[in-house]
Parts: sequence; C-alpha cells; structure tokens
Amino acid sequence: MGDGKIITGVLAGPGRLDKALADASGLSRERIKALISEGAVTLEERVASNTSTKVTGGETFAIALPPPAPLDAEAQDIPLDVVFEDAHLIVVNKPAGLVVHPAAGNLDGTLVNALLHHCAGRLSGINGTLRPGIVHRIDKDTSGLLVVAKSDGAHEGLARQFADHSIERTYLAVCAGHPRPGEGTISARIGRSDANRKKMAVLHEKSPRGKHAVTHYSTLRPLDDCTLIECRLETGRTHQVRVHLASIGHPLVGDPVYGHDPKALRPLLKELGFARQAL
Repeated sequence: MGDGKIITGVLAGPGRLDKALADASGLSRERIKALISEGAVTLEERVASNTSTKVTGGETFAIALPPPAPLDAEAQDIPLDVVFEDAHLIVVNKPAGLVVHPAAGNLDGTLVNALLHHCAGRLSGINGTLRPGIVHRIDKDTSGLLVVAKSDGAHEGLARQFADHSIERTYLAVCAGHPRPGEGTISARIGRSDANRKKMAVLHEKSPRGKHAVTHYSTLRPLDDCTLIECRLETGRTHQVRVHLASIGHPLVGDPVYGHDPKALRPLLKELGFARQAL
C-alpha cells in the first residue's frame, strides 16, 4: 500500500480493537497501534482513538496507510543465494552470521543492504526505511530461507499468512543428547528472562508477560551424543526453538546462550570452529 491506499474490511469476531484489526488486516499489532495513534484508523466511519476498545465483530473498518518514507538503508553489493524470485517476492537462503536488517550496531552489511542492491530498491515499503520487504526474521547466527516481499501486495498477503499460521515453518537442528520421546510438542510461554534481560526464557503459562509458543519436534537421525531433529513452528517467537529445546534438557549443539555442549562433542566442535547454535 505504498501510495497511501486504504485497507477496508469487516472485523471477524469480538475482542480488543488492535488485535481484531491485526487479525483482519494482516498488519502487526504494533503497526496497528501506531496507526491508531496517528488517527489513521476508522471504525464504523468514526476515527478510532483507543487501541483497547472492545469490539463485538461485524464492525466495518478502514486503515489509511501512509506512503512509506524513502529508503534510508544503503544498497551494497553483497552476494546472495537466491532460491526463487519473481516480480512480487524473493526467497533467499540466509547464511549464519548475516544480520537481517540494519539496527543500532549493524547499520550496513545486512541482508537488507544486499537486497536493496540486488532488487535495485524495488522492495515493499510497508515496514519503513530500515526493514523494506521484511515480513519475518531469522536470528543472525541461524541459517535458512527468508521470504522477502518486493511488492506491497505480496507483503500484506505474506503478513496475513504468518499471522494466521497458514505458512509452515520448518527448521533442521542438532540438539544435545537424545530426546525421549523421539517426537513431541513443546507448548510453553516465552518472554524475557527475569535473571538476564538479554535472554528469553520459558515463563509460567499464566504469566502476564511473554507470548504463547508451540514447537513440534521429531527425530530424524540419532547421532553420537546428539540428535538431528526437525522442528515445526506454530508460532514465531524470539529464540523459540533454542529456548524450547533447552527447556526439555536438549539445548542446541553450539548454542552459547542457552546450553552447554556434551563433553564428548567439545573437541570436535573446537576443531571445526563451530561457535553458534546448530540451527
């Protein structure tokens, strides 16, 4: 919606206004809150001013998206492993060690800088100047496929699919030890750790902090002192796989934050120079 277009629709069900609008539009709740504060949202043709207003469902809404600001991130010629690309989106195999978007401490040398060069600036502007086209993220030291929106229409569609969990996210990982049972589901709330605010942690399910998270895991191949597993995510919380696996006593091999490597594996990991989570 880069030309200041308007998203319109009908709220599907009862609840808080910001959550109902996020569910209906595919935009994030934080984005919805910001737009409400800017007076860019109407409900039943009246300007909405309170994010926590209770709705019953069936109300009509309109969200006026402002034109995106000019892109501030610098285009840089950084090699990309492009798996798929068309006029609407691009799928990139992100290597471990590459930060997704510019932020404090990482203003260049990121995936976004590389994408701006590769796509000649033709990326969705919905997420602003530092995160053009970015619909989801992968940790710096995690490798995997990242879907990036080139058009605003693709961005909205992808955001909606991530919000309603219709996109399946699957990761391969190597965890310490051998999980028993060999497959299962970890359903546990994740939020900031009380002991270390730089870390995430599993919280009590009734905690007012954090967010509910679900990870399904299954054993692919038992190895010496570790296991190759597949993790399928229903949700996409910060450090979800790492925190969930550590919570059942099987942290990811090489994870410097959430686990300790099995003693028998340490010489091999040192020889390989492997100093990041096996994800």
